[in-house]
Amino acid sequence: MLIATILVFLMHLGFATLESGLARSKNTVNVLFKNVMIVCIGLLSYAFIGFNLMYPGKAFAGMWFGFSGFGIGIPIDGNTPKYNPNYTYWTDFIFQAMFAATCATIISGAVAERVRLESFLLFSMVYVSVVYPIVGMWKWGGGILESLPTAFYDFAGSSIVHSVGGWGALAGIILLGPRIGKYVQGEVKAIAPHSVPMATLGVFMLWFGWFGFNGGSVLSANPANLSLVFVTTALAAAAGALGAFFCSFFISKKYDLMMTLNGILGGLVGITAGADQMGVQAACQIGLIAGVLVVVASYAMDKWQLDDPVGAIPVHLVCGIWGTLAVAFWGNKAGWAQLQSQLIGIGLIAVFTFGSAYALFWIIKRTLGLRVSAAEEIEGLDLHEHGMSAYGIEVPVSVITPKATPQPHYEQGQVYGQIGESSPAF
Repeated sequence: MLIATILVFLMHLGFATLESGLARSKNTVNVLFKNVMIVCIGLLSYAFIGFNLMYPGKAFAGMWFGFSGFGIGIPIDGNTPKYNPNYTYWTDFIFQAMFAATCATIISGAVAERVRLESFLLFSMVYVSVVYPIVGMWKWGGGILESLPTAFYDFAGSSIVHSVGGWGALAGIILLGPRIGKYVQGEVKAIAPHSVPMATLGVFMLWFGWFGFNGGSVLSANPANLSLVFVTTALAAAAGALGAFFCSFFISKKYDLMMTLNGILGGLVGITAGADQMGVQAACQIGLIAGVLVVVASYAMDKWQLDDPVGAIPVHLVCGIWGTLAVAFWGNKAGWAQLQSQLIGIGLIAVFTFGSAYALFWIIKRTLGLRVSAAEEIEGLDLHEHGMSAYGIEVPVSVITPKATPQPHYEQGQVYGQIGESSPAF
């Protein structure tokens, strides 16, 4: 369990590397800073609030909500791990804490390059310490989803972790709007990542860490169960890459590395809900379909002008829902009763998490402000929010325009943010 915890911790390095690689160089420090702070804020807020919301103990648990007090401490009666009493209370906490921060990390990439740092960190603290644990309690803490006639099933968090992050990301994207220059007069303008090697390294780091994410969710070192989860996790990721590769090539007639990399992640998210129940064939089919869904959802996002720089919604929300449904098609209790439970769980999680995230972002937008000014976005957040460059490049700024509305009007064809382009102030 503790080795798995270390692997999940390394996933945060993967997220940081992937997101910063997919962003433009002028926002690299900002993306990395958010990923560093998310882990720190997530651990502390989960320790003092989130853990006792997610695992309130028998005496405090309800169908929808339970809370046994502030802060981790000496375990109370009934607050020991539910699935396996042979690992300690402290092991249970630190393993679950690593999961908690993942939700906010998913959202970080989706709102990158235009969200205010302090606003995002405030959102992350509330989301990790309150919203995510309540959803987790519904299943893993013995709440409403565990109490359905046929229990909702989510082995390692396709819905409870990944779609919770995905719904939060969708709310943030809607309220923020797209980056300047992404959609010009109805036309999609590609904003290229600044470091494809960094993004590739991030995906492989995430794949590596996923063996702890899914493997640790076995909650024991049982050789048969653990090795099965490792195999299904690896095969689904590989099949996801193929699904995304073939689908993207069919559409664009190009060998799209970024779609293929997101296909790997889509396959991993898709298998997470039922990694302990699938065989080889089922794992490959789930991953393959997940890879296709990543590509289709990415094109749909652009059609609807929902700007997601890293593909967080196609990967974590769409494939999280797909993986949850796949349990009812290939799992041990596959059938209509299981499908009903999975749909109920997906619906409840969607309403609560999207609604909570939208409300939080809306309140922050009306008070602190959610989006940086147009000048800050064009010049880069590294310069304006951190006063530095990720690569030690001095950027002379002779003129910084006054703060403007988030979406100013530019002359036709005037698009900033592409490779080799900069604002006139450069």
